[in-house]
Formats: sequence, structure tokens, C-alpha cells
Amino acid sequence: MVAAGVVGVAAGGWPVLTARAGDSGPSMRTQLAAVLGDQKWATPKPGSWTPPPPSQDGLPPVVSRIETQERVVFLTIDDGYEYDSEFVNLVRTRKVPIMTFLTSTYIKGQGQYFWAMRNAGSRMENHTVSHPNMGTLPADRQKKQICDASDDIQKQYGRRPEIFRPPFGSFNQTTRQVAKQCGIKSVLLWSAEFYNGTTGPGVGFNGFARGDGGKGFRPGDVILMHYRKGLAKDLVTILGWIQQAGFRPAAVQNYLPKSLGGNAPDKPAPAGG
Repeated sequence: MVAAGVVGVAAGGWPVLTARAGDSGPSMRTQLAAVLGDQKWATPKPGSWTPPPPSQDGLPPVVSRIETQERVVFLTIDDGYEYDSEFVNLVRTRKVPIMTFLTSTYIKGQGQYFWAMRNAGSRMENHTVSHPNMGTLPADRQKKQICDASDDIQKQYGRRPEIFRPPFGSFNQTTRQVAKQCGIKSVLLWSAEFYNGTTGPGVGFNGFARGDGGKGFRPGDVILMHYRKGLAKDLVTILGWIQQAGFRPAAVQNYLPKSLGGNAPDKPAPAGG
């Protein structure tokens, strides 16, 4: 009955709830919510973390890791030009919190794939329309890249992105200014990268590198990955590394305050509160 009431999901469109003769409206809505509802990820323990502060200039702040005492890391996956159905299945069945930074041009051919990712619990955030080097573009072109991507993602998946990741990590003051005009509340970079499906400088194929030159994981690391071939296998690999190191993946949006595009309160409860 749920499938009959979802119009446009297979084509990548926003679902419209419809009822046939004899269908129970509330029951259908309840089942639809169960199918399309976002996963509920664990929130940080009170007093265990420090929210990233707002920027003094009033523009979206740039965040690359979270200050936390918990042994958690945050998996973020960029682009969207490879579509591994087994990866979606792993994210859903193993309940792995991830965040997708979607290059919106890929919605055109694979809108339903990212519907599946959304339904598995991944937030869809902004990674521009066509993946340019933002720091080399004038303001009008930067704004079009960000605003148009947010428009497309909102139309397709029902929520407007509030977090932006610039391709290649390239941005400038203009990027932050126009991002704010597009509804972006924070710019999320990364502190480490898993070069899944490719060769990283100095670390080889499927290598792992920290931006600070250190080794292993640190609490609050934001880890960059990409939608590339073999992503399901690579997810199993990094989950093994994370577990062996005594860490667990967590949902980065639960460690970002609402004022920065996350789910956490702007004034978190203190320890024991």
C-alpha cells in the first residue's frame, strides 16, 4: 500500500501522498513515515563536546573537526558519480551514520539512488552543481553553483541544504558570503581522508591520511570519502579500522548546533544536566 501512495520516488521526485478508495489515510501516512523517515542517530553525551562557535564576521564558519571527548569520528562522502547498491544496503542494515555532500548534476541520472541513501539515513548537503574550483570563480558564478545546487536538492529530497563543502576544499571570503545568501549556515571541511578507490599522496591506493600529518584517528575527526567504485567494500574496511581503534562512527549533524545547520541545541546541556 505504501508503494502505491508514493508518486515519483522511482524517478527521483519528491513523494506525494495519495490515497485510493478504501485506503486508510492515517495508516498510510504511518507506513510512509516508516519507509521514508530519517534514521535517528545517537546524540552526544552532555558535557562531552564543545560545539563549533559561530564566526565573528557573521558568515558561515569553517569547521574541519569537532571538539569532543567521545571516541567518535564522522564519515562524509562527496560527489555522486558512482552508484553502489550494496553500499546503500550496508549503510541501512549496519546503521552507519554518514553525510553526503552531493554534486547536484548527478541527480539527473541517479535521483533514485540518492533517495535510497536519504532513506538509509544520510543527510544530503551541498557540494555545488558541477564541482568547480570555487576559489577561482567570480561571485556570481560561485553563487549560482551553490544556490542552484541547494534548489535542486531541496526540490528532489524535501530539505534545503544548510551545510556546504567546497570541491577540493577551495574557497575564499566570497564563497562564504554567497553561501550565506543561499541559506548555508556552515562550511564543513575535513581533518582526514580515506582515499577509497584511488591513490593518495604518500599513502598509496586506499590509503588513509590526516591533514595534520599524524597517524590514526582522533576524537571528532571529520573523514572525507568519495562515491567511487568499490565503495561497499571500502566502507567495510574503514568500519573495521574504526572499530579496531576503539572508535565508532557518529552523525556529525548531531554535533553541530542548529545555528550551523545541525540538529544540536545552540546551548547544549552541561554534564549531569
